[in-house]
Formats: sequence, structure tokens, C-alpha cells
Amino acid sequence: MRASKLEVLPLPEDAAAELAGTRRSDAAIPTSIFGYIAQVSGHHQVWLALLSVVIFLLTMGPLELQRRIVNSTLESGAMYHVALLCAAYAAFVVLSGGIKLGLNIYRGWVSERAVLDLRQTVYNFAITALDDRDPAPEEEGIRMSIILNEAEPVGGFVGMSISEPLIQAGTLLTVLAYMIVLQPWMALFSFAVFSLQLLFVPRLQRMINRRAAARIQSMRELSGEMIGDLGPGATTPSAQHLFAARIGHVFRLNMAIYWVKFTMNFLMNLTHHLGVVGILLVGGWYVVRHQLEIGTVVAFISGLSRVNEPWGELVNYYREMTVVSVKYRLVAGVLGAP
Repeated sequence: MRASKLEVLPLPEDAAAELAGTRRSDAAIPTSIFGYIAQVSGHHQVWLALLSVVIFLLTMGPLELQRRIVNSTLESGAMYHVALLCAAYAAFVVLSGGIKLGLNIYRGWVSERAVLDLRQTVYNFAITALDDRDPAPEEEGIRMSIILNEAEPVGGFVGMSISEPLIQAGTLLTVLAYMIVLQPWMALFSFAVFSLQLLFVPRLQRMINRRAAARIQSMRELSGEMIGDLGPGATTPSAQHLFAARIGHVFRLNMAIYWVKFTMNFLMNLTHHLGVVGILLVGGWYVVRHQLEIGTVVAFISGLSRVNEPWGELVNYYREMTVVSVKYRLVAGVLGAP
């Protein structure tokens, strides 16, 4: 039995209001993910970028205050001064956290509007393309997969597409600049340790991308076969064997992605801790020779963690961007984009 042909259904009033203004109804879907982002959320990306700049500019405050708190405690012991610095530190944390909260909510709203737009676009395309003919099961399966599964990660990427790399790269550069001002040689050593990740991250990510694309194609084929095989023939041993083979292939692809992904995480974590060990050795040598304050070493270790976090987020962003780009190209191909 074949699923019935799609019919035009009006959007609920609240969903239609959210969708209004995302994209002209007659506009063709762009061929690239960033073209689509500009089309559905262009001016929102400007505001998200401005909030991101404010957040990463606030990064240096807690690092400098942390260094001064440690040095003031060890040198003067004046608790009044230490208490003022701690209060300023808490104020920075609350201010930065509040702005980041607003940014995340805003990004979520932009993403959900994009998901809504993409699903409606696929639905409208299906209605227009079908006209008076019955769709093939494979066509129905692909469209069902896009509407139910593939629109979510693509639309979810829209909200973070500009603001995420901006805030993480800005934080990374801000912290590195602060560390260079404190102690150039230790800063260069930290940068050299993180540069090791450039040797393995791109290569491992390309392996993930190939498997992600194969997984999407397999899921689409599985959806089409399930729709086409519904009926008495679905209970035959050959149909059940084919279904088991398909889901087994998806399982193996998922496990391969896990292996590569978590191997990358392990290597990134290893290089971070090697950097911490190096800072303790070099910083300890400077402190013993009375060429560096102990608060500076503490600030460097904290700064290295601040560098590791945005660097890891940038790697995750690169990973998600490349995977989502593959997914979007497949979706745009279904919708007739070149």
C-alpha cells in the first residue's frame, strides 16, 4: 500500500507568524548553506555578531582579576582589597553570563525559524512537483526524511553559524594576546602545543564527513524502501533480510563516526594537558629564578583552559559546519538547486 499524496495544509497561525519574513515565497533555495543562512536570517546574524563581540571582550577581566587576587593574597594580605577584587570578579561573571544567556536564547529562536522555513519549503516543493502524478516510494521516503530528520540539524546550525566562530575565535585571540603581554615565551609555547592539533583535526574530520554523507544516503534509501514495501510483501524473509542489512549498515557507519570523533577528542585533550605540564615546568623555572610572580603562572594555567575551551568549540564548529554543509547540499539537490 502506498502513502497518499500530499495535500496543501495551512500553517497554524503562530507558526505562520514565525515563518513570515524569513524568505520570499518565490525565492529559489541557495546552493550553499551560508547562502541559505543569509537568506533566512541575514539581519539577525548582525545582532548575534555584536553580542558575541561584547562577550569575548569581557574575557580578559576575570583573568586579570584572578592574577591580582592571588598576588594580593600572597603579598599584602589585605583582605579588604582582596574582597573588592573578588566582588569585581563576580560582577564580570554575572554580566558575561547574562549576555551569553540572551545570546543563546536569541540563537535558538533564529534556528527554530530556519527549521520551520526549511520544512515548509520541502513540503511546498513536494506539492508543486507532484502535480497530478503519484510519487515514487523513494521520493516520498526522501522528503519524509528531510522533513522529519534532516531539517533539524541544518536549521539548528543557522543560529550559531556566525556568532559561534566569532565568539570562540575572539575569545581565543583575546586570551592569547593577554598571555603574550604577561609572558611572551610562555604564550608562544602554549600556542605551539595547540598547533599540533592542526596535524590531525582536518584529516579526522574529513573521515567523519564521508561517513556522515553515506549515513544520510542510507537513511533515505531505507525510508523509500519502507514506504514501497508496506503491504503483504513486507513479511517475506527477503524483505526482512534487506531491512536488517540496511539498518546494520547504518549501525556500522554510526560506530565508525563515534570511533573517529572520540579519538579526535582524546588527542585534543592530550595536547591540552601537555600544555599544562609545560606551563608548570617553564613557569616554575621562572618563579624559582624570581623572574615571574606565582599569580602569573596561575593566570597562565587558567588562560590555557580558556584557550582550550574556545579552541575545542572551534573544532566542534568546524566539524558541525562541514557535516551540515554535506546535509544541506543533499537537501538542496532534492529541491532542485544546481
